[in-house]
Amino acid sequence: MSLINLFSLKGKKIAYSGATGVLGKTMAVHLAEQGAEVLILGRTPEKVNELVNKINSAGGKASGYFADVTDEESLQKAAITIESQHGHIDVLINSAGGNMPGAIIRPDQNFLDLDTDSLRKVLDLNYLGTVLPTKALLPLMLKMGKGNILNISSMAASRPMTRVMGYASAKAAIDNLTKWLSVELAHKHGPDFRVNAIAPGFFLTEQNRTLLTEADGSLTQRGKQIKTHTPMNRFGKPEDLLGALQWLCSDASAFVTGTIIPVDGGFSAYSGV
Repeated sequence: MSLINLFSLKGKKIAYSGATGVLGKTMAVHLAEQGAEVLILGRTPEKVNELVNKINSAGGKASGYFADVTDEESLQKAAITIESQHGHIDVLINSAGGNMPGAIIRPDQNFLDLDTDSLRKVLDLNYLGTVLPTKALLPLMLKMGKGNILNISSMAASRPMTRVMGYASAKAAIDNLTKWLSVELAHKHGPDFRVNAIAPGFFLTEQNRTLLTEADGSLTQRGKQIKTHTPMNRFGKPEDLLGALQWLCSDASAFVTGTIIPVDGGFSAYSGV
């Protein structure tokens, strides 16, 4: 097999939850440009339809399905529809996630100010928002005897950071789930089932923009600290994720499972000295 074919995504059916965010849109469009058929799952019809139309109008293949990643019933309904229309899927990308102000401990707060309800919602969105889509859509891979699951982690999982307590805890659970599920599926369903994760470093998104930049676009103190701690001395661009994405979704990573791949400009390698 040539290197070009090794990394090919042509014809792969890729189900993608949480694809309507800043990073997700770039990745979903790339997958379609590479010949994959992208099945977008989301709870907001306007956002799902916008992304599907963008892909299709550019000559790609995409379809949309409306489901809340924390609602098992809605995911099961989406899975039934996907099976009726496509028969199976080759890859599942779990990208749904996010944070809430109440699950953040600001500098003027302490642990006792944590809002328990917000923490629970963040854990549900990030952790159950990965577990439940996997549970709903895994049967569409099992019927083919092979499957590939890609989760989205974060630098906050392995290097807990101030403030983002809920998000960091939830993403640490994603790392653990990725490794656990890779063993579970390989042992019980065979070596053609893989589970990996990408752990992005710091990218400017709507979620963290106010934490990293001031209203005038200059860096906050936190933003400066992060940039200083990143050897490449910059924030990531959505396009920086596409190489790892292509590799992990393609047959080029056929013997790779249970890994969390950092795409972080060296952040996780640098001790600060």
